[in-house]
Amino acid sequence: MKIVIPGGTGQVGAVLDRALTGAGHEVVVLTRRPTRDREVWWDGATPGSWAREIDGSDVVINLAGRSVSCRCTPANLRAMMDSRVHSARVVGEAVATAAHPPRVWLQMSTATIYAHRHDAPNDEATGVIGGDEPGVPAYWSYSVDIAKAWERAQDRADTPHTRKVALRTAMVMSPDRGGVFDVLLGLARLGLGGPVAGGAQYVSWIHDQDFVRAVEFLVDRDDIAGPVNLAAPGPLPQRAFMRVLRAARGVPVGLPATKWMAELGAFALRSDTELLLKSRRVVPGRLLDEGFAFDHPHWPEAAVDLVRRARHGTGSARRPVRA
Repeated sequence: MKIVIPGGTGQVGAVLDRALTGAGHEVVVLTRRPTRDREVWWDGATPGSWAREIDGSDVVINLAGRSVSCRCTPANLRAMMDSRVHSARVVGEAVATAAHPPRVWLQMSTATIYAHRHDAPNDEATGVIGGDEPGVPAYWSYSVDIAKAWERAQDRADTPHTRKVALRTAMVMSPDRGGVFDVLLGLARLGLGGPVAGGAQYVSWIHDQDFVRAVEFLVDRDDIAGPVNLAAPGPLPQRAFMRVLRAARGVPVGLPATKWMAELGAFALRSDTELLLKSRRVVPGRLLDEGFAFDHPHWPEAAVDLVRRARHGTGSARRPVRA
C-alpha cells in the first residue's frame, strides 16, 4: 500500500514509519522540514503540490499538530488548536478533491477528550466527554475544546469515498529517545518517579507495538468508522504506574511530589502539569468488541519489554495483527 503520513516526523510518526516501511509499504511523510527522499514539504495549513501524494494513495494517517509538551500559555494553546484544525481541514480538502481518493483516513485525536475522572473508565459508548468540570483548572477545558475541534474538522470533510476514523490515542510508550516513556524512565532512574499529588489520577497508555497493530487493524477493517480509543485495557493510578516502572528498571525508591513541586518541575521542563495531574481513565471498548487482541495489555509486562528495549537501543519491532 501507499501510506501518506502528514506530520509524521515526531515520536509517534517515527514508530509508524519504521513499522510500516519495514512491512513493505510505501510510506510518504509530509513535513515542514523534509530531509529524506520519502519526505515531502507542506505547511500543514494550505493546499499545495503535496496533495498529489494523497491522490492515488491507499491510506492517510494524519498526525499533524503542535506538541502538547509545552507550557499551556494562551499562545501555545492557540497554536495547538490551529495546527490541529488547519491540518485536518486541509487534509480533508485534499482527500475530497482527489481523483482517486484513499479508502481510509485515520485522523489522530486524543484521550484527553474525556473528562477528568477516577470513578469509572471511559469507552467510546459510555465515556464522559470533558468540558467545564468542577475542581479542575479552567484551561483544561480548552484542551478538550481542541480535541473536539480536531475531530469536528475531520467529521465535516466531505469525503464520501473515504472511510474516516478518529484515533483517540493515549500516551504511546516506545523506547525512542525524547518520547514520553523516555522522560518517565529518566525520572524513575533518578529516583524521582514517585506519586505526584497523591498519585490517584489514572494513566492511560498503549505499547508502541500495539499502537502499530491497532492502526493496521483499523486500516484493514472496512466496517469500522468514527472515534476509536487507542489505549491498553489496563489504565492504572499514577502511583501504581510509576511503581511498576521503577520495578522494571530496578529502582527501589521514588520520591513523591506535591502539586506545587510538580508545578516547579513542569516549569523547569517547559511542560505543563495537566499531563501529570489529569486523570485519563480510558479503555479500548471498540477495539475489544471488534476482536482486536493486545500483545501488551498489562503494564508490568509492557514496562519490562520497554525497559529492555531502551537499554539495548532497539526501536519498534513489528508484530503481526491478530483478529
